[in-house]
Amino acid sequence: MANLYTHQGENVRKTIFLMGGFLVFLIGLGWVFAQALQSPGILYFAVMLAVVMNLISYWKSDAIALALSRAKPVTREEQTELYRIVENLSITAGLPLPRIYLIEAYQINAFASGRDAKHATVAVTTGALARLSKTELEGVLAHELSHIGNRDILISTVVVVLGGIIALMSDFFLRSLWFSGGRRDNRNGGGIFLIIGLVAALIAPIAATLIRLAISREREFLADASGAMLTRYPEGLASALEKIGADSSALPGAKSGTAHLYISNPFKSGGTFLKLFQTHPPIEERVQRLRGEV
Repeated sequence: MANLYTHQGENVRKTIFLMGGFLVFLIGLGWVFAQALQSPGILYFAVMLAVVMNLISYWKSDAIALALSRAKPVTREEQTELYRIVENLSITAGLPLPRIYLIEAYQINAFASGRDAKHATVAVTTGALARLSKTELEGVLAHELSHIGNRDILISTVVVVLGGIIALMSDFFLRSLWFSGGRRDNRNGGGIFLIIGLVAALIAPIAATLIRLAISREREFLADASGAMLTRYPEGLASALEKIGADSSALPGAKSGTAHLYISNPFKSGGTFLKLFQTHPPIEERVQRLRGEV
């Protein structure tokens, strides 16, 4: 019979597989472009660029996310109850107390950021504080602390950077073809690689986005399971997610580049096609897993 522990183990394995697939995809795309343009340096440049961008995002991801979300730091004196909840959960999880931020917004939402547990932050909207019960708020905060403990934020940053590199490589390839008029030496199979490269340049950004979103969704399931085990009360998070699902208010500081960090997609968009590109799994499925209904 499936339970939270089963889902947690499955999600870890799936995430490792997807991360490996993403890296292989990036290297393979670079190789195809290098063959098509007859320039081996393209592959080396792509790998080096990915490493440099990952280092930058590793050190600055939390500051960027907080600035984009318009989050402001709060003291223990200003939010005593919030600090008490986060502190108790951090002790239970064996984590250092993260820095705590507030986002002035009616929407119920929260996110965690930081390169590791010692440099972590948790941001929560004022709407979550006002509209969630204590057990529901504990469930949400436990979910975010689980992201910190599972190093999800670092993984999310890496896949976002890799996706950006793939988009840049595709754009570079298409521009190179445009400026050269498509003229390349067709010897040694260059013409075939040119066609393959053109097709890959058109579909690679979409494929990279789908892989990135798949990783984000699996991390949400894992954080749900970990958070529920942290509070020992899955119903608290399940109830909070139901309220979040029914919340149609806007989040002023939401950006597409940081949407995957939140406990729920801050953009309240719908439609069958748009759901394919959402950063989070359906609320209904997350609630069902927490309640052991799937």
